[in-house]
Amino acid sequence: MVDPLSLVKPAVRAQELYTLPPRTAAVKVDQNENPFELPEDFKAEVLRRLAAAPWGRYPEFVPRPLLEALARHAGWRPDGVLAGNGSNELIDVVLKTTVGPGVRVVVPEPTFTLYANMASTLGAQVVRVPLRADLSYDVDALLQAGGPERSGVLIVCSPNNPTGTAMSEADLRRLLASWRGLVVLDEAYQEFTRGVGVLLLAEHRHLVVLRTFSKAMALAGLRVGYLLGDPALVRELDKVKLPYNLNRFSVEAATLALERYDEVLRPSVERLVALREALARALKAIPGLAVVPSSANFLLVRCAWPPREVHAALFERGVLARDVSRYPMLGDALRIGVGTAEENARTTDALRAFSLARGGR
Repeated sequence: MVDPLSLVKPAVRAQELYTLPPRTAAVKVDQNENPFELPEDFKAEVLRRLAAAPWGRYPEFVPRPLLEALARHAGWRPDGVLAGNGSNELIDVVLKTTVGPGVRVVVPEPTFTLYANMASTLGAQVVRVPLRADLSYDVDALLQAGGPERSGVLIVCSPNNPTGTAMSEADLRRLLASWRGLVVLDEAYQEFTRGVGVLLLAEHRHLVVLRTFSKAMALAGLRVGYLLGDPALVRELDKVKLPYNLNRFSVEAATLALERYDEVLRPSVERLVALREALARALKAIPGLAVVPSSANFLLVRCAWPPREVHAALFERGVLARDVSRYPMLGDALRIGVGTAEENARTTDALRAFSLARGGR
């Protein structure tokens, strides 16, 4: 009999499964979600629009009203916008379109692990470039990793997951001016800082910007992301994207979220930024913890104790954080999402109790 595993690419078999254990808790701050649920009248309007649509028919092949709304929201042109089933799908589309065996894909580390995983399955030569000791981007090292021709695909997540650090506009401009291949700027957390990618698209046709509705936009459960890029490049990416990749429910919800962004979502984003700063101050006051400054909706927290032990102790107290100690350079770290004021207080209390139990004062 044929061993089915012999049919699987070695690059796939060499990877670890990207997954999370099926855990939940009273305070769930492990996935960087917006803790403020969308209002009931918002949900009712989405359901009304969905009920009025024919369910037995496919949605529009090109969700043009959504693409036009995304273009207005982002300040770009509709023919340079592509919508996806979460930004993860669009990362996959970009790499499938541009990467083949031996193509260089430069990835700073630590960062979102799916970049390297996806590139590896396509046979890419993945070049990992460590961040600086303070977790900032090393632009010189990134450019050097591109070889003498500074080509291939360069992926930058800013603000970066899981560190929360962001690349400055000056550094991004320098990269774009020198890099000859494709630059992918993942701005999944751009609403919590000042996203600059869209400002550079007209000047740099080799740049694509990825954004999502899963973080600030409070629609993680409906899986919507979008890409901004040069229209000529977007037309090629569209050839690789699966048809009907967005269901009608997600399209309606995303469109309404854009219509009501200033009314509903912008206030929750501003609240989360204020809560992030308050949480950072509270955690810094706990002995044994060090907090990395963040431009996202989460904090990277370095611990004086093994992060697995801290993570387990938090879970026992009803708080589910993210143990990121297996990432390069983060062997002492947890990632803690910003929750509501009440959730942040419970997280802080649980960490303070753990610190006291370990002799902190």
